Amino acid sequence: AVLRCKEEDVQKMLSAEVHIGTTNSDFKMKDYIWKRRSDGLHIMNLGKTWEKLVLAARIITAIENPQDVVCISARPYGQRAVLKFSQYTGAQCIAGRFTPGTFTNQITKQFKEPRLLIVTDPRVDSQAIKEASYVNIPVISFCDSDSPLEYVDCAIPGNNKGKLSIGLLYWLLAREVLRLRGTIDRETAWDVPVDLFFYRDPDELEKTEEALVFEETAAPAANPIAEGTEFAQAQNWDGAAAPVVEGGWDSAAPAPETAGWEATAAAPTGWN
Repeated sequence: AVLRCKEEDVQKMLSAEVHIGTTNSDFKMKDYIWKRRSDGLHIMNLGKTWEKLVLAARIITAIENPQDVVCISARPYGQRAVLKFSQYTGAQCIAGRFTPGTFTNQITKQFKEPRLLIVTDPRVDSQAIKEASYVNIPVISFCDSDSPLEYVDCAIPGNNKGKLSIGLLYWLLAREVLRLRGTIDRETAWDVPVDLFFYRDPDELEKTEEALVFEETAAPAANPIAEGTEFAQAQNWDGAAAPVVEGGWDSAAPAPETAGWEATAAAPTGWN
């Protein structure tokens, strides 16, 4: 009863479309598929998704050293989620391309000997799963309706192609791991927002940063002279007015008269 899924979590999974599968289905995933929609998409059973999330969290908690857990995501939508998951649970992460030989070739600099492997997509991360099978590493994987389950020990059914779905699944898994470890209380909400696990497009980030810079530069431009500065006091336009010339500007004293050019004879130069 304590590990039962709450209505809030179900609503989050529905809004993130965790239950939406693909038009194709693998025969090993039939147990996790609830039905097929009229447009051909398979609908996953969220009850079994939650059960497998709790099972995966119990497996992760059983590893004494969190550094012995490695989570991998070659898919761009899952790289941010993997980094955040490793940050909050203490696991290692490989975000991006998986270098072949990381688990089998001891000469490589990135050689790792984990006790547990967490994978975002068994089709994209097939190289990591294959090497894990060589060295007897158990594998936990998020699996869509068409994902192959070969060498996958614990399959968590869910949409592993959407950025919202991947982020929410890793957030739920990290929260459950911390609850089982006793780091956070089960009754209180986790203070880490799920938005941190979502993928963010670099182009959108650049646009938002440019908009912030533009706003910061536009704000001082509206009032270039700050009140209270020496320049502002010197340029006090509301102070005493400039003295007015009597009779107006046109009545000012005329320029001194000079004699004509013909009045003065040129001095003898002696050239003649």
